[in-house]
Amino acid sequence: MQEEVTARPFLLRHRVLQRPETMVEQNTEAKLKNLLKQEKIQLWNPPYTDDSSQAGLQHMQELAERYAPLVSLSVSEVGGALESIRVQAVKRGKRNKRFREINVATLELVLPKDIRKDPKTKNYMETRLDVLVQEVVDRIGAEYGLKYIRLLSGKILSADQRLDEQGVKNHSKIMVTRVTDTKLIEQMRKDEEERRNQEEKKKSQDKSLQRTQKGFQILSERDGSEDPVTTPFLEIADQKGNPLKIPHHERKALILAMGLHEKGRSLVKRKQYDNAVCHLLKADEQFSKCGSALLTSVDNYAVLQLDIVWCYQALEALSCLEDAKSRLQRAEDCFLKCYGEQQERLQMIKGNTGREQVLFLRLYLLQSLLFYYEGNDAQARDKLSKVESLYGRLCLDSEKMTQLMALGFTEGEARLGLRACQGDLHEAAIHISNRRQEREELKQRERQKRRTRMENISILTELGYSRRDAARALHRADGDMDKAYGILQDSTQAAQATDNNNTVEGVSPEKVEQLLYLGFERDVSEAALRLTGGDVQSATQLLLDNQGVLSPDLLSMSSPSTSPSSEEPTTSSNSPSSDEPTTSSTSTEDDELVNEVLEDISQHEEDYLDLTLEEESQLISTKNFSKLHRCSDRTATRLCSAPLGSLRGGSFEQVKKAKGSGRQRSRPPGAAVAAAAARTEVQRASVPPHRRVRGSPTCRSWWRTASV
Repeated sequence: MQEEVTARPFLLRHRVLQRPETMVEQNTEAKLKNLLKQEKIQLWNPPYTDDSSQAGLQHMQELAERYAPLVSLSVSEVGGALESIRVQAVKRGKRNKRFREINVATLELVLPKDIRKDPKTKNYMETRLDVLVQEVVDRIGAEYGLKYIRLLSGKILSADQRLDEQGVKNHSKIMVTRVTDTKLIEQMRKDEEERRNQEEKKKSQDKSLQRTQKGFQILSERDGSEDPVTTPFLEIADQKGNPLKIPHHERKALILAMGLHEKGRSLVKRKQYDNAVCHLLKADEQFSKCGSALLTSVDNYAVLQLDIVWCYQALEALSCLEDAKSRLQRAEDCFLKCYGEQQERLQMIKGNTGREQVLFLRLYLLQSLLFYYEGNDAQARDKLSKVESLYGRLCLDSEKMTQLMALGFTEGEARLGLRACQGDLHEAAIHISNRRQEREELKQRERQKRRTRMENISILTELGYSRRDAARALHRADGDMDKAYGILQDSTQAAQATDNNNTVEGVSPEKVEQLLYLGFERDVSEAALRLTGGDVQSATQLLLDNQGVLSPDLLSMSSPSTSPSSEEPTTSSNSPSSDEPTTSSTSTEDDELVNEVLEDISQHEEDYLDLTLEEESQLISTKNFSKLHRCSDRTATRLCSAPLGSLRGGSFEQVKKAKGSGRQRSRPPGAAVAAAAARTEVQRASVPPHRRVRGSPTCRSWWRTASV
């Protein structure tokens, strides 16, 4: 921004002065300013400046006549200098007001001589002071066509720090200088390239987060009434595969939270911690929208807190220590509530507690690290001692691993089985076989449900109902054919009543107004009245039961378009769903997003427990704990005597070849999902069997796609 200081002549015989450039003019202004200060005269206030910021001519003339003899100059010269001082003071006052009101500062730029178009013109820039210097450099470079410049304000301003952090204030003068040193220019080029890469990386992260969120948003809106072969959806079920009844808005938030957590954990596997933590923090926001009862009864929320803090330590984000401390406390509280003080609830539901011990190992390790950073060595050693104790119990015999894998079990199954059975080889083999059988039985039940569902849809379609309405009626009736047929008949009668009477009793304005008065939205109020035949009391109860939000299938059943055609039956082939996208491109994009997010869902429901502890052992071995090791001979001795594979890491085959190998590498931690005393199971209809997201029968959800 360029600003030319102009002066209004207060007498015709006075010469108007621009900004003083010569030493004589500067000397004159300095003398006059000293005189004004001595007499405490403020030229920007009345009577020297009126309310419209114009000069008080008479008073300015009198002041010039009085000061002229004191500075040995003519009245005309003194008058022009005073007016210049007054104009600058008025403008400075306006800038001060702007800074107070909206925190926008005005900086005076001292540009290189060859850039100044008019030596009598000042160059200004308006900016907030809490921005990086690099942002100001970029703006100056773009406006004045300058490259490779530095800013000075009493010192060289660092580009990666904020203006206010380096003492820059409102009205500060900023000198702009060109960089001529070849080495420095080369370094600036590298820094600029790195900044561009960081910006691209940030854009990529934002895009990934948006795509993940949109993909799971699409899935959260699907209620399972469409054909699961072509329209995958997510359903929350208990450990027996029975769908859980969760309010629509909470189910939606839960699916988004679980999905973002899944994506975050998949990024952790690839060690993309900065991108992962963005997804995990977004998942935390979605979990907060779920009821407090849910958050305190599932361990998924606790595991999420662990994952976030694990990313913090991987990124060495020491500035997040306070946040990390509170998250670990929430995780510990949640584990205690979910599993029981002595893990008795976990033992009762699962029959063992061995697999979940890896979560406590990571919890204690992170707590030890935080205590160490805080300088609390005593508590850090106490937590590290617990880590060492758990570590010793969770290290596995490589021979037993080999024997289980020789029986056809995977490395992950062998690891989880041995931990569940405290290292007992025979019990582990039985445990793994039982788990496989349970999963196979669940798959068979799912297949049978799907076959039955498709048959029932075909029967209802032959009766003249659309495939969409038939599917939604069956979904609403939990697969009961008679109930579904009754729902369709009721909807048909309601539709016919609508056709016969333009003012439908069920949605009369008076009844709608009654529900609006109770605080419900108009759309759901009208839908509830249609579903209840216009009964206000029943409609109110329906809305209260659903917390004021009707699921998509209820909304669709309230629509008067459910009646079968009297002329031609509506089938899936000749009557597309009204919910289908208006364009094929939209449908294709949605399918791509859904398929993309489903790829990040773990194939094993207990993948989050299948930790090799390789990263944990590496963290223990770092210099962060060296002092604690020296202070605790017992801990150091036990860690040094741990099996070679547990500290060194590597694949199972690599560890097996080393002497004393005892731990093997597996897939990094899997993905976490949520729901009380439940699990989530994920399955693609087109790729049976189920693709399950980790979940134990304790305090955990499974989700699945293409569920019946």
